[in-house]
Amino acid sequence: MAQTSAEQMRRWLGPALFSFGFRPFFLFGAVWVIVAMSLWLAILAGILDLPTRFDRGSWHAHEFLFGYLGAVLAGFLLTAVPNWTGRLPIVGWPLAGLFALWCAGRGAILFSQVLPPLIAPAIDLLFPVALGGLILREIIAGKNWRNLIVLSLLAVFTLANALFHFEVLVGEYAAQGYGLRLGLATAVMMIAVIGGRIIPSFTRNWLVREQHSARPTPPMQRFDKATLLLSLPILAIWTLRPFTASTGLCLLVLGILHLMRLARWQGHHTLSEPLLFVLHASYVFIPLGALALGLDQILSNPGTAGAQHLWMAGAIGAMTLAVMTRATLGHTGRALTAGKATVAMFLCIFVAALMRFLTPLHQGLSTLSGMFWLLAFGGFVLVYGPMLLRPKGVQST
Repeated sequence: MAQTSAEQMRRWLGPALFSFGFRPFFLFGAVWVIVAMSLWLAILAGILDLPTRFDRGSWHAHEFLFGYLGAVLAGFLLTAVPNWTGRLPIVGWPLAGLFALWCAGRGAILFSQVLPPLIAPAIDLLFPVALGGLILREIIAGKNWRNLIVLSLLAVFTLANALFHFEVLVGEYAAQGYGLRLGLATAVMMIAVIGGRIIPSFTRNWLVREQHSARPTPPMQRFDKATLLLSLPILAIWTLRPFTASTGLCLLVLGILHLMRLARWQGHHTLSEPLLFVLHASYVFIPLGALALGLDQILSNPGTAGAQHLWMAGAIGAMTLAVMTRATLGHTGRALTAGKATVAMFLCIFVAALMRFLTPLHQGLSTLSGMFWLLAFGGFVLVYGPMLLRPKGVQST
């Protein structure tokens, strides 16, 4: 007899942490980004030097983009794919093994200076390759061809990680290299694709429940598809030729298109529900980042790091935090509403992103941004960690 997902999870007698994919990767992705930011602040203060082969800027960029985001992507995909395909989720020891690969990658990179040159890249890349193989197996078995686009983006993200490692090995500054830009561009596309599905859908459902007359444009209409299709070549141009005025003009077009797309989702009607409004507020960093990067190039401003962090800290940081909180509440049987602590987390991540953008005005803002970042993700671990560690339906006492 066919087994349901709930039955399979109940059959797992080990720690609740490995009863569903979002649990270990959301929790320890947040823990790792706290550790990595703490180490980064210590490096900036001149009180720490890491035993890594990466220069300090490249280590910081890699562990946020490929380390942290890689974990969140795994948690999201391992939770979403069973819904997409109708197949059972990956739980128990296979999930624990995949999580162990991710942990091994973090350790290998941190201590890569004492390892042979190719060992750390090989260990780090095992995780996304294994994750991609599992997702491909599920999509093929479930004949869910529609979501091959997400798997394709994961493959490009893995390629970007490999390119980043290559640039480190040949002595380039990978934090401003092709691998970083390709990975970041792919992350932006992932947010645009997945966010374009879930944000208008969640918004519509909430507005109907609240008996509101407004209705967002349904997901993936012609304008959405055209915006996504145009985003691909524009992001490719930025990846290959980031420092030209023509690229800047393309980025301005990208920003305007995504602002128009976001406006069609009627996010201003969701202010009374922070758990939903934060998705709209996080998405706005995609057009803001594109506009800021575009203006930087048109004005021949070499200081693109601040503008780039509107995507890194803003779009990625805020959107992942928003998705993790919502998914944790929903999949642990709790009401989809944000308490005061959750609202404070969201405010902290937005402040962190904006301060990092303004860092070129005063370098002290970088440290202050890091502190707000720690408050945001520290709050997630404290508030949502117990939910992720306990079986579904078990409340804290």
